[in-house]
Amino acid sequence: MLSRRRASHRNVETAELNITAFMNLMVILVPFLLITAVFSRLAILELNLPGSSTEAAEQQDPTFQLEVIVREDRIEVGDRNLGALGVYPNQDSGHDLEALSKKLAELKDNYPDKTDASILLESDIPYDLLVQVMDRVRVRQTVADNQIVRSDLFPDISIGDAPVIEGGA
Repeated sequence: MLSRRRASHRNVETAELNITAFMNLMVILVPFLLITAVFSRLAILELNLPGSSTEAAEQQDPTFQLEVIVREDRIEVGDRNLGALGVYPNQDSGHDLEALSKKLAELKDNYPDKTDASILLESDIPYDLLVQVMDRVRVRQTVADNQIVRSDLFPDISIGDAPVIEGGA
């Protein structure tokens, strides 16, 4: 009986793993996926968010601090210390981004070393409008010799909530 077990144990062959069909599938599938993949370029814009501070702020001389306030019916450009520098009501086509661009270019000419700006938004402002305003605040586009020339305006952007208008207007 012992010899019978040994004999049956010797005749068992190790089964081979056949992966040829799987390899054929991978050879076809990998190039297909690479060809059909959408390669997108992600652009990341670094924003400065206001931090919480428990220390008392030191008294400083008032400096120019640009604020662009986007409301449903208008865009306001101003200095945090001095107040409004321009109010641009909506046009028939929507927010007046061209007037905003002109005012920002004028402010950049007056304050060439200034690079930071705050964009303050009401709660129901569409994301697309935020992106358009950010583009206008960051970069000035002019046409020279049939070419678009881009120059920095205020590239260091902070985002926050617009102050609430008292009286519900």
